[in-house]
Amino acid sequence: MFIQTESTPNPATLMFLPGQTVLETGTADFASVDAAASSPLARRIFAAGGVTGVFLGRDFVTVTKEDSREWSHVKPAILGAIMEHFQSGDAAIEGPAAAEHSEQDGPDSEIVSQIKELLDTRVRPAVANDGGDITFRGFDRGIVYLHMKGACAGCPSSTLTLKMGIENLLRHYIPEVVEVRAVAA
Repeated sequence: MFIQTESTPNPATLMFLPGQTVLETGTADFASVDAAASSPLARRIFAAGGVTGVFLGRDFVTVTKEDSREWSHVKPAILGAIMEHFQSGDAAIEGPAAAEHSEQDGPDSEIVSQIKELLDTRVRPAVANDGGDITFRGFDRGIVYLHMKGACAGCPSSTLTLKMGIENLLRHYIPEVVEVRAVAA
């Protein structure tokens, strides 16, 4: 098995491409070993040491390391953990993956539907190329609330991406949108 790695805009995060499907649908974000209880793959990666976050996508795994650690020391153990996982035949996640977007009904449901459509078709594919994901969390009085995951969480350029990229895109297509804000899970 050959696992490729790619850098991301976040220097503390690397994207690992195992050359096979990681998750059939959705994504999964684990900020700690305790949060990774449902994921044999994420638990193996955390056990490698020096890891502060694991994000699973369709065909990639994004890993965030401790700031005090160098990739040259952490990367070999992570590669070994990923290889061991795929050789074991275990599922990446036991049970269903989390929902991608939050649900929101009510008077703004048409606007929310448009926001989700733009996120799914224009934003999320580009962000996935950098090892991350952005999901809808809410819309209230013109403000769109988004959750940034994987390489996007903590990325130095995430604020610029959010304000100059996503906010401008949504405001262009949906006049009711006045601002975009990042929120924690």
